[in-house]
Amino acid sequence: MKVLHLTKVRGIGGAEQHLLALLPALRERGVDAHFLSLDAGDDSERFHSALTARGIPLTRVRCGIDASPRLARDVVAAVRRERPDLVHTHMVHADVYGSLAAHVLRVPFVSTRHNDDRYLLGPFRYVDRAFMHGVREVIAISDAVRDFHVAAGLDAGKLVTIHYGLDETPREPSEVTPAEVGIPEDAPLVLAVGRLIEQKGHATLLDAFARVHADRPDARLAILGWGRLEAETRERVHTLGLDGAAFVLGRVSPRDWLARADVFAHTSRWEGFGIVLLEAMLAGLPVVATRVSAVPEIVDDGITGLLVPRDDAAAVAGAIARLLDDESLREQFGASGRRRALADFSVAQMADRTLDVYDEALRR
Repeated sequence: MKVLHLTKVRGIGGAEQHLLALLPALRERGVDAHFLSLDAGDDSERFHSALTARGIPLTRVRCGIDASPRLARDVVAAVRRERPDLVHTHMVHADVYGSLAAHVLRVPFVSTRHNDDRYLLGPFRYVDRAFMHGVREVIAISDAVRDFHVAAGLDAGKLVTIHYGLDETPREPSEVTPAEVGIPEDAPLVLAVGRLIEQKGHATLLDAFARVHADRPDARLAILGWGRLEAETRERVHTLGLDGAAFVLGRVSPRDWLARADVFAHTSRWEGFGIVLLEAMLAGLPVVATRVSAVPEIVDDGITGLLVPRDDAAAVAGAIARLLDDESLREQFGASGRRRALADFSVAQMADRTLDVYDEALRR
């Protein structure tokens, strides 16, 4: 079975991390998994290099503006050359152009939904339904995402939940380490990883950390990620008087930061899954996270971490302070989180369930 995966690539986010785990596992199970990149530039080469290192055959088409007849032509041509038995789309650009190619070439297709994107509750949901006409199966990465897309109008009978799977923390060393930015070895360190966009709630995290730092001047915060709010986030650090205590580090591999951190913080306002939560749990870190969307499916409140209300800086601060003050609780949550990640969110489970979806899609 040859399966061609598509997504728009600008760097390595949650969907790309998912593919880096899933595609090799599918190939180990006899699936001829290929990847078609809708290459939007930016930091896409990092993802392409990681795919190549994992032995995944790769084709690229240039992706510029969102509505592009040229891109439609190029995707149809690329799919025609690949001649897959099944097309598997990820995220909105691939859903549009990949499903278009699948319809034109009469190739069956499936889609994975990676987020509970709010625009799908508006008029665009009718566009989405049109492009999803004829889809064989739709994978949701969490029950929350599944319920969201049912509410947005997709066929509940075609939606199945398959959680992300991850077996290990990132292997690539961090481009800059905690020691290199001047964080003392004995300083309590709170870590956050995520794109700098409104969804991720970094403003709330910084407001919370300002409260923590007022009581614990030795504490430090590191935010790894990039996005359109990077300059605004750095300015908020300065406005809150956190220069030298909070670090906004941009595109940095999290390996060495996960190994050094004491607490992992995740203050998303909504979240389709949050693969960074699995990274933190595999690293044995206790988690403070907002009780939104899929997060309670991953973080077991009071067992692997603490869940707090969305946009509540006081609650976030209280949870972080509680963990920083209690080493025994940090160790307990961290050990429980690692066990849960390995038992419930393995790559093998994800790949096996995806194969079941492919079999069902080709039977339809």
